[in-house]
Amino acid sequence: METKILRVVRQGEAFSVQSAKAEGGQIQKCNIVLKELGGKYENEYVCAMLGNLAACRFYEGDVVVATLRFSTHEYQGQTFQEILATDIIKI
Repeated sequence: METKILRVVRQGEAFSVQSAKAEGGQIQKCNIVLKELGGKYENEYVCAMLGNLAACRFYEGDVVVATLRFSTHEYQGQTFQEILATDIIKI
């Protein structure tokens, strides 16, 4: 995991997804795009926020401290990278 200071580019609406780990079989999920500080061409990350964090609302331009978990998984012979925001705090 990495903790970074980032700027919010945009955030989508929360929606329900199936989860074997969640009580009731569903969990809230929201996607957010975060960008490193410094300029126009800095790295951007498309992250998922799950559970209670998915209900938090951030706005374009907000500066946040975020802890990101990078992982990969295989599905039907293809490999996918996932970035999960495990904690985000607006500063």
